Amino acid sequence: MDSLEDKLQQLREAFKAGRTRPAEFRAAQLQGLGHFLRDNKQQLQEALAQDLHKVARNRENGSVFESEVSEIAISQAEVDLALRNLRSWMKDEKVSKNLATQLDSAFIRKEPFGLVLIIVPWNYPLNLTLIPLVGAIAAGNCVVLKPSETSKATEKILAEVLPRYLDQSCFAVVLGGPQETGQLLEHKFDYIFFTGNPYVGKIVMAAAAKHLTPITLELGGKNPCYVDDNCDPQTVANRVAWFRYFNAGQTCVAPDYVLCSQEMQERLVPALQNAITRFYGDNPQTSPNLGRIINQKHFKRLQGLLGCGRVVIGGQSDEGERYIAPTVLVDVQETEPVMQEEIFGPILPLVTVRSLDEAIEFINRREKPLALYAFSKRSQVVNQVLARTSSGGFCGNDGFMHMTLASLPFGGVGTSGLGRYHGKFSFDTFSNQRGCLLRSPGMEKINNLRYPPYSSRKLRVLLVAMEERCCSCTLL
Repeated sequence: MDSLEDKLQQLREAFKAGRTRPAEFRAAQLQGLGHFLRDNKQQLQEALAQDLHKVARNRENGSVFESEVSEIAISQAEVDLALRNLRSWMKDEKVSKNLATQLDSAFIRKEPFGLVLIIVPWNYPLNLTLIPLVGAIAAGNCVVLKPSETSKATEKILAEVLPRYLDQSCFAVVLGGPQETGQLLEHKFDYIFFTGNPYVGKIVMAAAAKHLTPITLELGGKNPCYVDDNCDPQTVANRVAWFRYFNAGQTCVAPDYVLCSQEMQERLVPALQNAITRFYGDNPQTSPNLGRIINQKHFKRLQGLLGCGRVVIGGQSDEGERYIAPTVLVDVQETEPVMQEEIFGPILPLVTVRSLDEAIEFINRREKPLALYAFSKRSQVVNQVLARTSSGGFCGNDGFMHMTLASLPFGGVGTSGLGRYHGKFSFDTFSNQRGCLLRSPGMEKINNLRYPPYSSRKLRVLLVAMEERCCSCTLL
């Protein structure tokens, strides 16, 4: 670990020297990220195919769709957005003033934290590396990237190719498994950004607490999907099947279970079967559009969940290919394992409820999810679910399309996460919002109101001077 200590020291010195602060430097690094994506597109597609079966061949049949939409294009869009808005994001933000500070300059300065650690998961190994990295670079930080050792092919490109496009005095990639990550977390960073599961998130947060390091935790959980009786079942099935089985269900914002009435379940099951067949064919195992489970450990875990409830669609598995068929379960009990842990695979339990109120009560007695979905032709039903629940994000009448908007913050609440990013929210996450007030060195007589000896008259005048009608203020 001596070489790691040397590298961290080099990064700290580069930051202290102010190397990352100029807008020109930040823009050059962002442009480097864009070149990395364009120059290595085919190589990245092949790596994603190797890791997650995001197939990189036969472009005509749409087999690069998932890697393009969810990894490459969305990362490029974040780079382009940051480049277009970098200077405006960096500008000091003027704020309102009170009477006592009318002659002064009050503003918020967005300054970089310093040395940032970004720990990346395996399920979207490119997207979840580059999108937070864009924010960290745009905000002017030095960065240590820790890609997942589980998505090995993508990790190799991030370690060997990405550094060629960045200033290596300011950015580094560190490899290894849990032991190496633990050793990395023993070092002091100025900010830590972690994406992963809540169990590891607690470990990362405990490590950050030892140094009082600020942190963002992008975690997960069991995302509910409520389907009202007043819906077209085929429309719902199309949308739910697409975002449940996208990336073989290995998506933190995918719906983890559906809540609906018994009557809607009877209409929804054949509609889901229809959608699955249209999307993946009569034998989904041969479809180029369906991913695979990342490794044997997760395959075995998911295979065990197939024994919960009753399988009405799918249920097949092939350990040699790490294949789990798109599966729908019914008659699932709340106490069964499939309802106790985040599924993170192509398995969708349907849980019946008698009413909207019962569905909301079911949602609210569980941990707050990363995402929550509600389907209904009646806007008041969707709005009720939105108003009476809490989650990191919400989407009515569709799946994770809210994730495509960089204008919306993405993050969890409670056990599903801490902090927000995407677009300008990423820039703000990696920036210290420094409150600044610049006052005149003269006009000292005005300040006599606040100095002893105190009087009731001085107090009255000072309180009036401190009043602010637009926002709160701290003075003195």
